[in-house]
Amino acid sequence: MIAKPSNNSSIPELKQIIIPKHPEWPKLTAAEKTELKEYIKKLLKEQNAVLAAHYYTTADLQELAEETGGCVADSLEMARFGTTQNASTLVVAGVRFMGETSKILNPEKRVLMPDLSATCSLDEGCPAEEFKAFCDLYPDHTVVVYANTSAEVKAISDWVVTSAIALPIVEHLAQKGEKVLWGPDKHLGSYVQKMTGVEMVLWPGSCVVHEEFKSVALERIIKLHPDAAVLVHPESPENIVKLADVVGSTTALIKAVGSMDNKEFIVATDKGIFYKMQQAAPDKTLIEAPTIGVGATCQACAECPWMGMNSLQNLAETLEKGTNEIHIEPSIREKAVIPIQRMLDFAATRK
Repeated sequence: MIAKPSNNSSIPELKQIIIPKHPEWPKLTAAEKTELKEYIKKLLKEQNAVLAAHYYTTADLQELAEETGGCVADSLEMARFGTTQNASTLVVAGVRFMGETSKILNPEKRVLMPDLSATCSLDEGCPAEEFKAFCDLYPDHTVVVYANTSAEVKAISDWVVTSAIALPIVEHLAQKGEKVLWGPDKHLGSYVQKMTGVEMVLWPGSCVVHEEFKSVALERIIKLHPDAAVLVHPESPENIVKLADVVGSTTALIKAVGSMDNKEFIVATDKGIFYKMQQAAPDKTLIEAPTIGVGATCQACAECPWMGMNSLQNLAETLEKGTNEIHIEPSIREKAVIPIQRMLDFAATRK
């Protein structure tokens, strides 16, 4: 069972997350796009910079990262990538915690982002002071936080995990007889608890994108495509996870499209992932899991509005002006690097 606080007043009441409107960038002609990409390539080369783009960014950014020797990956691989590069500048197209993680692991390098206001509902909903007060209620628990948290939250944690490695790390803690305090994603935490049987207390956060998938609407899509495999990210609510053929990290879902025999896939995560899925299996059909229909409100519509703040246009501007640089207080970095490095070291033992 998931452990509950003995006093209901100890369960934090999260502040309301203000969800920005998904940005609409000026449309570029094919010629304009090519010209802009060539200009960015020139700037990257001149500044000894390398680009890391998350799976949830636009196809243009993912393609540019591939073409310039950069990285297109989940947050775990993005964290690894920066540590292997000789580049003096890391450009992170994603959300702020990803840029912070790169800076924590590479304090000697300049880390830039197209937009520093590109944050995350999980990060926004887990303020460090409130999370610390919550942790103080459970001094005998090991604090495990999802990567989607601020440097300050990581600094008060024992372990950092991504969705790709959360299960094996928590299983490792279970073998040692440890109890876990988990933050901030309640859905991923509940899934991990169910799969491992570890005693856990959960911070009650959630992802605005994955929260929007609705089971009634998904069941209707499944009936329309009975031979399709349903791929679900574990940040999704439990009633969505129950309908899945595969539950896994972004990397695991991409691999599933390439390895499974199904010709159709219903995908319940941010649709930015379709770029790499189509590369893995160009002959297969990808269907967006519905965030509209009965019971759905569709605020984010399977597109993270903060990920949408990354574009070719503001990437070029960042490189031109040297703006949007990530800075971490040294005292915070020294503490935050410990649980991140612990995750990376653990991951290395599994390769």
